[in-house]
Amino acid sequence: MKRLFLCALLIAAPAFAQPSLVVGAAMPQSGILADLAADLRKALLLWQEEVNTAGGLLGRRVELQLLDDQSQASDAGKRYQQLITEHQADLLIGPFGSAASLGAAAVAERNRRVMVNATGAARAVHRSGFRYVFQSASPLASYGSGALEIARAQGLKRILLLARSDPTSREIADRAREAAAALGLVAGDIELYAQGAEDFAPQVARARAAGIEAWIAFGLPRDAAEMVKTFRKLAYAPRLFVAQGAADPEFIKRVRQDAEYAVGIAAYDRHARTAGNAQFAQAYAQKWSAEPGYLAAEGYAAAKILEQGVRRAGTLDQEALREALAALETETPLGAYRVERSGAQAAAQPLLVQIVKGRREIIWPETLATAQLQPYAPWEARKLLK
Repeated sequence: MKRLFLCALLIAAPAFAQPSLVVGAAMPQSGILADLAADLRKALLLWQEEVNTAGGLLGRRVELQLLDDQSQASDAGKRYQQLITEHQADLLIGPFGSAASLGAAAVAERNRRVMVNATGAARAVHRSGFRYVFQSASPLASYGSGALEIARAQGLKRILLLARSDPTSREIADRAREAAAALGLVAGDIELYAQGAEDFAPQVARARAAGIEAWIAFGLPRDAAEMVKTFRKLAYAPRLFVAQGAADPEFIKRVRQDAEYAVGIAAYDRHARTAGNAQFAQAYAQKWSAEPGYLAAEGYAAAKILEQGVRRAGTLDQEALREALAALETETPLGAYRVERSGAQAAAQPLLVQIVKGRREIIWPETLATAQLQPYAPWEARKLLK
């Protein structure tokens, strides 16, 4: 019996006879962002387990080398240089957030090392001329696409674009304004509001005066909730209300039944019928006893894209791998992957979800929809939910 067991081990051993293949990344594992970034780390650990169970990559066991950036985005460049020179990482996955990804991307490019940008949504991460950095998540430029598409499909022409006064929200709104003009929609100047704003009465007054049909806002769940509170107070209801933060469970907690018919923008939904999502969500829940959030999906998608690139290239040669990722077109639980010459995503788009009877329903894109868009009902026409 013992001899049979040893024979079985010898048969299995050659699969990982070569040195481990090191995949490096840095992310907050301590500091103020550690809890928020935990899902990213968990998703990478899940992927490592899955790929090794299936035989590894290029016949080698995958070893994750995850450095703690201590929630300091400014140290990202230093951490990625460490991964390359000290830890001899064969492959790189980007850090947490656009600010850290900027520094990491510059280091990857300077060292001619391929990096999949998992969470850096800002356009600045993918500078003109970059050749080694590839984006897997939806870029900020795409966050207004769905709202504009459904506004046009509903025959709405006059839209109001609002943005929280921060770089991320402003970039989304600027891109949405450009796209609105291309679609023949009428959008004036972007309405910027201060962080922590509670009174949106001035914006409502201007919207009424201009005959606004679609109110589209980019910001946080708290912002969306304060908008709804103002709407109810002033008995105002645009024909379409889209707020980025309305996709977050916090929005419903803040306004409860008044959340009905609001449309939110979601980077990910565990119920979306994207490729492999059901299996990913189930495996993540089994391993971590929790449902995956958008950061988990972004981390997992980045790892799967990197894996497919390696398999397609058949080598760890960085030039061959760069060419493979540049040409790759595939699907992940996060959505489609196809990149521009700069490595920026050209296919993935966030979902639009509407709150219907207290639940999130996907309404766009149509291929993933679980329900049809419901009109944003006037306040006097609403009934209490049972």
